[in-house]
Amino acid sequence: MAFFWRRNKDQDKFSTSVLGLDKSIEELQAQEAAVEREIGVRFNKAIEKTRHSINNRLDSVFENRKKIDEAFLDELEELLISTDIGVATTMQILEAVRRGVSRQEINDLDALKKAMKNELLGILHTSENKGVASETEVSDAIKPYVLMVVGVNGVGKTTTIGKLAQRIKTEGNDVLICAADTFRAAASDQLEIWADRAGVPIVQQKQGTDPAAVLFDALKSAKARNADVLIVDTAGRLHNKANLMAELEKMKRIAGREVEGAPHETLLVIDAVTGQNGLEQARQFLKTANVTGIVLTKLDGTAKGGIAVAISKELNLPIRYIGVGEQVNDLMVFDAEQYVNGLFN
Repeated sequence: MAFFWRRNKDQDKFSTSVLGLDKSIEELQAQEAAVEREIGVRFNKAIEKTRHSINNRLDSVFENRKKIDEAFLDELEELLISTDIGVATTMQILEAVRRGVSRQEINDLDALKKAMKNELLGILHTSENKGVASETEVSDAIKPYVLMVVGVNGVGKTTTIGKLAQRIKTEGNDVLICAADTFRAAASDQLEIWADRAGVPIVQQKQGTDPAAVLFDALKSAKARNADVLIVDTAGRLHNKANLMAELEKMKRIAGREVEGAPHETLLVIDAVTGQNGLEQARQFLKTANVTGIVLTKLDGTAKGGIAVAISKELNLPIRYIGVGEQVNDLMVFDAEQYVNGLFN
Protein backbone atom coordinates (compact mmCIF):
# COMPACT_ATOMS: atom_id res chain seq x y z
CA MET A 1 0.00 0.00 0.00
CA ALA A 2 1.24 3.46 -0.84
CA PHE A 3 2.03 5.44 2.28
CA PHE A 4 3.65 8.62 1.10
CA TRP A 5 1.57 10.81 -1.18
CA ARG A 6 3.31 11.36 -4.50
CA ARG A 7 6.31 9.45 -3.25
CA ASN A 8 9.71 10.54 -4.49
CA LYS A 9 11.73 8.01 -6.46
CA ASP A 10 14.59 8.60 -4.03
CA GLN A 11 12.59 6.89 -1.30
CA ASP A 12 15.20 6.86 1.47
CA LYS A 13 16.10 10.51 1.07
CA PHE A 14 12.42 11.48 0.92
CA SER A 15 11.56 9.48 4.03
CA THR A 16 14.33 11.16 6.00
CA SER A 17 13.29 14.64 4.89
CA VAL A 18 9.61 14.03 5.71
CA LEU A 19 10.25 12.55 9.12
CA GLY A 20 12.93 15.11 9.93
CA LEU A 21 14.98 12.40 11.63
CA ASP A 22 18.53 11.19 11.40
CA LYS A 23 17.79 7.48 11.33
CA SER A 24 19.17 4.48 9.56
CA ILE A 25 17.34 3.04 6.58
CA GLU A 26 16.45 -0.01 8.70
CA GLU A 27 14.87 2.17 11.38
CA LEU A 28 12.87 4.10 8.80
CA GLN A 29 11.68 0.87 7.21
CA ALA A 30 10.70 -0.52 10.61
CA GLN A 31 8.78 2.66 11.41
CA GLU A 32 6.93 2.54 8.09
CA ALA A 33 6.16 -1.17 8.61
CA ALA A 34 4.60 -0.32 11.97
CA VAL A 35 2.48 2.35 10.31
CA GLU A 36 1.44 -0.14 7.62
CA ARG A 37 0.31 -2.58 10.30
CA GLU A 38 -1.71 0.10 12.05
CA ILE A 39 -3.30 1.05 8.74
CA GLY A 40 -4.17 -2.60 8.14
CA VAL A 41 -5.91 -2.86 11.51
CA ARG A 42 -7.92 0.31 10.91
CA PHE A 43 -8.80 -0.76 7.38
CA ASN A 44 -10.11 -4.13 8.60
CA LYS A 45 -12.10 -2.43 11.33
CA ALA A 46 -13.68 -0.10 8.76
CA ILE A 47 -15.15 -3.01 6.81
CA GLU A 48 -15.98 -5.08 9.88
CA LYS A 49 -19.75 -4.78 9.43
CA THR A 50 -19.58 -5.88 5.82
CA ARG A 51 -17.21 -8.73 6.66
CA HIS A 52 -19.58 -10.06 9.32
CA SER A 53 -22.49 -9.75 6.94
CA ILE A 54 -20.71 -11.83 4.31
CA ASN A 55 -18.85 -14.35 6.44
CA ASN A 56 -21.54 -15.13 8.98
CA ARG A 57 -24.20 -15.63 6.34
CA LEU A 58 -21.86 -17.52 4.03
CA ASP A 59 -20.89 -19.91 6.81
CA SER A 60 -24.55 -20.34 7.72
CA VAL A 61 -25.64 -20.99 4.13
CA PHE A 62 -22.84 -23.50 3.55
CA GLU A 63 -23.34 -25.30 6.86
CA ASN A 64 -24.35 -28.98 6.54
CA ARG A 65 -24.14 -28.83 2.75
CA LYS A 66 -22.19 -31.54 0.98
CA LYS A 67 -22.07 -29.81 -2.39
CA ILE A 68 -22.60 -26.49 -4.13
CA ASP A 69 -25.90 -26.75 -5.97
CA GLU A 70 -28.36 -24.30 -7.53
CA ALA A 71 -30.20 -23.86 -4.24
CA PHE A 72 -26.93 -22.76 -2.63
CA LEU A 73 -26.15 -20.42 -5.54
CA ASP A 74 -29.56 -18.79 -5.16
CA GLU A 75 -28.81 -18.05 -1.51
CA LEU A 76 -25.34 -16.83 -2.44
CA GLU A 77 -26.86 -14.46 -4.99
CA GLU A 78 -29.19 -13.01 -2.36
CA LEU A 79 -26.30 -12.65 0.08
CA LEU A 80 -24.09 -10.77 -2.35
CA ILE A 81 -26.79 -8.39 -3.53
CA SER A 82 -27.61 -7.57 0.10
CA THR A 83 -24.09 -6.14 0.53
CA ASP A 84 -24.70 -3.74 -2.38
CA ILE A 85 -22.03 -5.48 -4.40
CA GLY A 86 -24.21 -4.94 -7.45
CA VAL A 87 -26.13 -7.21 -9.80
CA ALA A 88 -23.43 -7.23 -12.48
CA THR A 89 -20.72 -8.18 -10.00
CA THR A 90 -22.95 -10.82 -8.41
CA MET A 91 -23.63 -12.44 -11.79
CA GLN A 92 -19.91 -12.43 -12.59
CA ILE A 93 -19.09 -14.15 -9.29
CA LEU A 94 -21.83 -16.74 -9.72
CA GLU A 95 -20.62 -17.58 -13.22
CA ALA A 96 -17.07 -18.02 -11.93
CA VAL A 97 -18.34 -20.29 -9.14
CA ARG A 98 -20.34 -22.39 -11.60
CA ARG A 99 -17.27 -22.84 -13.78
CA GLY A 100 -15.20 -23.83 -10.77
CA VAL A 101 -17.80 -26.34 -9.62
CA SER A 102 -18.14 -27.92 -13.06
CA ARG A 103 -14.37 -28.31 -13.25
CA GLN A 104 -14.36 -29.76 -9.72
CA GLU A 105 -12.10 -26.91 -8.60
CA ILE A 106 -14.60 -25.66 -6.00
CA ASN A 107 -15.95 -28.22 -3.56
CA ASP A 108 -15.59 -26.59 -0.16
CA LEU A 109 -16.04 -23.20 1.51
CA ASP A 110 -12.35 -22.23 1.35
CA ALA A 111 -12.21 -22.83 -2.39
CA LEU A 112 -15.44 -20.89 -2.81
CA LYS A 113 -14.09 -17.89 -0.91
CA LYS A 114 -10.86 -17.99 -2.89
CA ALA A 115 -12.78 -17.92 -6.18
CA MET A 116 -14.91 -15.01 -4.97
CA LYS A 117 -11.85 -13.08 -3.84
CA ASN A 118 -10.16 -13.57 -7.22
CA GLU A 119 -13.19 -12.18 -9.04
CA LEU A 120 -13.43 -9.15 -6.76
CA LEU A 121 -9.72 -8.41 -7.06
CA GLY A 122 -9.93 -8.69 -10.82
CA ILE A 123 -12.71 -6.10 -10.94
CA LEU A 124 -10.89 -3.68 -8.66
CA HIS A 125 -7.59 -3.99 -10.52
CA THR A 126 -9.26 -3.60 -13.92
CA SER A 127 -10.76 -0.30 -12.75
CA GLU A 128 -7.25 1.06 -12.24
CA ASN A 129 -6.62 0.96 -15.99
CA LYS A 130 -8.67 4.14 -16.46
CA GLY A 131 -8.73 7.39 -14.54
CA VAL A 132 -5.86 8.18 -12.20
CA ALA A 133 -4.74 5.30 -10.01
CA SER A 134 -1.68 7.12 -8.68
CA GLU A 135 -0.69 10.77 -8.38
CA THR A 136 2.87 9.76 -9.30
CA GLU A 137 1.77 9.64 -12.94
CA VAL A 138 2.32 13.41 -13.03
CA SER A 139 5.87 14.71 -13.01
CA ASP A 140 7.10 16.19 -9.72
CA ALA A 141 8.29 19.19 -11.74
CA ILE A 142 4.68 20.27 -12.34
CA LYS A 143 3.49 22.60 -9.59
CA PRO A 144 0.96 22.88 -8.23
CA TYR A 145 -0.65 19.47 -8.63
CA VAL A 146 -4.29 20.47 -9.08
CA LEU A 147 -6.86 18.18 -7.50
CA MET A 148 -10.55 19.00 -7.97
CA VAL A 149 -13.18 17.46 -5.69
CA VAL A 150 -16.82 17.02 -6.71
CA GLY A 151 -19.85 15.49 -5.02
CA VAL A 152 -23.36 16.30 -3.82
CA ASN A 153 -23.94 18.06 -0.52
CA GLY A 154 -23.96 15.72 2.47
CA VAL A 155 -21.59 13.03 1.21
CA GLY A 156 -18.64 14.34 3.22
CA LYS A 157 -16.94 16.41 0.51
CA THR A 158 -15.81 19.20 2.82
CA THR A 159 -14.45 16.85 5.47
CA THR A 160 -12.73 14.81 2.77
CA ILE A 161 -10.93 17.90 1.50
CA GLY A 162 -9.80 18.74 5.03
CA LYS A 163 -8.55 15.21 5.66
CA LEU A 164 -6.86 15.05 2.28
CA ALA A 165 -5.11 18.34 2.93
CA GLN A 166 -3.92 17.07 6.31
CA ARG A 167 -2.66 13.81 4.83
CA ILE A 168 -0.80 15.41 1.95
CA LYS A 169 0.71 18.09 4.21
CA THR A 170 1.82 15.55 6.81
CA GLU A 171 3.65 13.64 4.12
CA GLY A 172 5.87 16.60 3.31
CA ASN A 173 3.97 18.75 0.81
CA ASP A 174 2.92 22.39 0.77
CA VAL A 175 -0.87 22.42 0.34
CA LEU A 176 -3.35 25.16 -0.53
CA ILE A 177 -7.16 24.85 -0.53
CA CYS A 178 -9.40 26.69 -2.99
CA ALA A 179 -12.96 27.32 -1.76
CA ALA A 180 -14.65 27.48 -5.17
CA ASP A 181 -18.10 26.37 -3.95
CA THR A 182 -19.47 29.89 -3.77
CA PHE A 183 -23.08 28.80 -4.31
CA ARG A 184 -23.77 27.47 -0.79
CA ALA A 185 -23.47 30.06 1.97
CA ALA A 186 -21.88 27.81 4.58
CA ALA A 187 -19.53 25.93 2.25
CA SER A 188 -16.62 28.34 2.49
CA ASP A 189 -16.99 28.73 6.27
CA GLN A 190 -17.00 24.96 6.82
CA LEU A 191 -13.99 24.53 4.58
CA GLU A 192 -12.15 27.27 6.47
CA ILE A 193 -12.66 25.35 9.72
CA TRP A 194 -11.17 22.22 8.18
CA ALA A 195 -8.29 24.21 6.68
CA ASP A 196 -7.52 25.54 10.16
CA ARG A 197 -7.59 22.02 11.59
CA ALA A 198 -5.22 20.80 8.91
CA GLY A 199 -3.04 23.89 9.25
CA VAL A 200 -3.12 24.80 5.56
CA PRO A 201 -3.96 28.15 3.91
CA ILE A 202 -7.21 28.68 2.03
CA VAL A 203 -8.22 31.03 -0.79
CA GLN A 204 -11.87 32.12 -0.54
CA GLN A 205 -14.14 34.92 -1.64
CA LYS A 206 -17.66 36.09 -0.84
CA GLN A 207 -20.73 34.06 -1.72
CA GLY A 208 -21.85 34.38 -5.32
CA THR A 209 -18.37 35.05 -6.73
CA ASP A 210 -17.62 33.30 -10.01
CA PRO A 211 -16.01 29.98 -8.99
CA ALA A 212 -13.59 30.24 -11.91
CA ALA A 213 -12.39 33.60 -10.57
CA VAL A 214 -11.72 32.05 -7.16
CA LEU A 215 -9.81 29.24 -8.83
CA PHE A 216 -7.78 31.72 -10.87
CA ASP A 217 -6.76 33.58 -7.70
CA ALA A 218 -5.93 30.28 -5.99
CA LEU A 219 -3.74 29.17 -8.89
CA LYS A 220 -1.86 32.47 -8.79
CA SER A 221 -1.45 32.16 -5.03
CA ALA A 222 -0.27 28.54 -5.30
CA LYS A 223 2.38 29.56 -7.82
CA ALA A 224 3.52 32.47 -5.66
CA ARG A 225 3.82 30.18 -2.64
CA ASN A 226 5.46 27.45 -4.74
CA ALA A 227 2.79 25.12 -3.34
CA ASP A 228 2.99 21.44 -4.24
CA VAL A 229 -0.74 20.75 -4.25
CA LEU A 230 -3.90 22.79 -4.79
CA ILE A 231 -7.15 21.14 -3.65
CA VAL A 232 -10.23 22.70 -5.26
CA ASP A 233 -13.73 22.47 -3.80
CA THR A 234 -16.63 22.72 -6.26
CA ALA A 235 -20.38 23.29 -6.04
CA GLY A 236 -22.10 20.45 -4.20
CA ARG A 237 -24.97 19.89 -6.58
CA LEU A 238 -25.69 17.28 -9.21
CA HIS A 239 -23.87 18.49 -12.29
CA ASN A 240 -26.63 17.77 -14.78
CA LYS A 241 -27.71 21.29 -15.74
CA ALA A 242 -26.27 23.47 -18.48
CA ASN A 243 -25.03 26.25 -16.18
CA LEU A 244 -23.29 23.82 -13.88
CA MET A 245 -21.67 22.04 -16.81
CA ALA A 246 -20.45 25.38 -18.11
CA GLU A 247 -19.12 26.26 -14.66
CA LEU A 248 -17.02 23.10 -14.44
CA GLU A 249 -15.78 23.43 -18.00
CA LYS A 250 -14.69 27.02 -17.37
CA MET A 251 -12.79 25.99 -14.23
CA LYS A 252 -11.08 23.18 -16.12
CA ARG A 253 -10.04 25.54 -18.91
CA ILE A 254 -8.56 28.05 -16.48
CA ALA A 255 -6.71 25.34 -14.58
CA GLY A 256 -5.28 23.91 -17.80
CA ARG A 257 -4.23 27.36 -19.00
CA GLU A 258 -2.37 28.15 -15.78
CA VAL A 259 -0.82 24.75 -15.03
CA GLU A 260 0.17 22.10 -17.54
CA GLY A 261 -2.26 19.17 -17.57
CA ALA A 262 -4.50 20.59 -14.81
CA PRO A 263 -6.71 19.47 -13.25
CA HIS A 264 -4.56 16.42 -12.77
CA GLU A 265 -7.23 14.60 -10.79
CA THR A 266 -10.97 15.02 -10.30
CA LEU A 267 -12.15 13.02 -7.31
CA LEU A 268 -15.82 12.19 -6.87
CA VAL A 269 -16.89 11.77 -3.23
CA ILE A 270 -19.57 9.13 -2.61
CA ASP A 271 -21.24 8.23 0.69
CA ALA A 272 -20.99 4.44 1.12
CA VAL A 273 -24.10 4.42 3.31
CA THR A 274 -26.25 5.60 0.40
CA GLY A 275 -25.32 2.47 -1.55
CA GLN A 276 -26.94 2.22 -4.97
CA ASN A 277 -28.29 5.78 -4.68
CA GLY A 278 -24.72 6.98 -4.44
CA LEU A 279 -23.89 5.01 -7.56
CA GLU A 280 -26.67 6.78 -9.44
CA GLN A 281 -25.31 10.15 -8.29
CA ALA A 282 -21.92 9.09 -9.63
CA ARG A 283 -23.40 8.30 -13.04
CA GLN A 284 -24.83 11.82 -13.20
CA PHE A 285 -21.47 13.38 -12.42
CA LEU A 286 -19.70 11.26 -15.00
CA LYS A 287 -21.91 12.76 -17.69
CA THR A 288 -20.47 16.21 -17.17
CA ALA A 289 -17.31 15.99 -15.04
CA ASN A 290 -14.11 14.30 -16.12
CA VAL A 291 -13.95 12.19 -12.95
CA THR A 292 -10.69 10.26 -12.58
CA GLY A 293 -11.19 8.54 -9.23
CA ILE A 294 -13.48 7.89 -6.28
CA VAL A 295 -13.39 8.74 -2.58
CA LEU A 296 -15.73 6.47 -0.63
CA THR A 297 -16.74 8.00 2.71
CA LYS A 298 -18.41 6.50 5.80
CA LEU A 299 -17.34 2.98 4.85
CA ASP A 300 -17.18 2.12 8.54
CA GLY A 301 -20.85 2.99 8.99
CA THR A 302 -22.43 0.37 6.76
CA ALA A 303 -22.75 -3.39 6.35
CA LYS A 304 -23.07 -2.78 2.61
CA GLY A 305 -19.41 -2.08 1.95
CA GLY A 306 -19.66 -4.18 -1.19
CA ILE A 307 -20.64 -0.93 -2.89
CA ALA A 308 -16.91 -0.36 -3.42
CA VAL A 309 -16.83 -3.20 -5.94
CA ALA A 310 -20.09 -2.13 -7.57
CA ILE A 311 -18.68 1.37 -8.07
CA SER A 312 -15.46 0.10 -9.58
CA LYS A 313 -17.27 -2.21 -11.97
CA GLU A 314 -20.07 0.14 -12.98
CA LEU A 315 -17.96 3.29 -13.34
CA ASN A 316 -14.68 1.63 -14.32
CA LEU A 317 -12.79 4.05 -12.09
CA PRO A 318 -10.29 3.42 -9.30
CA ILE A 319 -11.22 4.02 -5.67
CA ARG A 320 -8.45 6.29 -4.43
CA TYR A 321 -9.37 6.86 -0.78
CA ILE A 322 -11.82 5.72 1.86
CA GLY A 323 -13.14 7.67 4.84
CA VAL A 324 -13.31 5.64 8.04
CA GLY A 325 -14.19 8.17 10.74
CA GLU A 326 -14.64 11.81 11.66
CA GLN A 327 -11.10 12.67 12.76
CA VAL A 328 -8.71 14.62 10.55
CA ASN A 329 -6.52 11.56 9.96
CA ASP A 330 -9.41 9.22 9.11
CA LEU A 331 -8.77 9.14 5.37
CA MET A 332 -6.92 6.14 4.00
CA VAL A 333 -5.53 5.07 0.67
CA PHE A 334 -7.74 2.33 -0.76
CA ASP A 335 -5.92 -0.98 -1.10
CA ALA A 336 -7.73 -3.59 -3.21
CA GLU A 337 -5.94 -6.61 -1.72
CA GLN A 338 -6.48 -5.45 1.82
CA TYR A 339 -10.13 -4.69 1.13
CA VAL A 340 -10.88 -8.09 -0.46
CA ASN A 341 -8.92 -10.07 2.10
CA GLY A 342 -10.62 -8.10 4.84
CA LEU A 343 -14.05 -9.05 3.55
CA PHE A 344 -13.39 -12.74 4.03
CA ASN A 345 -10.72 -13.10 6.73
